[in-house]
Amino acid sequence: MANHTSSKKAIRSSAKKRLQNRYQHVTTRNMVKKLRTTTDHAMAVELYKTVSSALDKLAKRNIIHRNKAANNKSKLARLVNSLNVATA
Repeated sequence: MANHTSSKKAIRSSAKKRLQNRYQHVTTRNMVKKLRTTTDHAMAVELYKTVSSALDKLAKRNIIHRNKAANNKSKLARLVNSLNVATA
């Protein structure tokens, strides 16, 4: 256990940050899953905007790596575009 006041505070604040980061990460993962299961192109386009924004925010806050966010966005964009071709 930590002995110094500052290290006790650091432990408390890092635990809070960990919970917040975990919540944001799980929420974004659920949004990605919802987007992957949708078959309607119009709904997929709207979901893609929110998912893309959420991935960018996670990358900006270093919750996930920026390349991982870019790869996910790219794959999801291909998925949304393929839905457009399938429905046309």
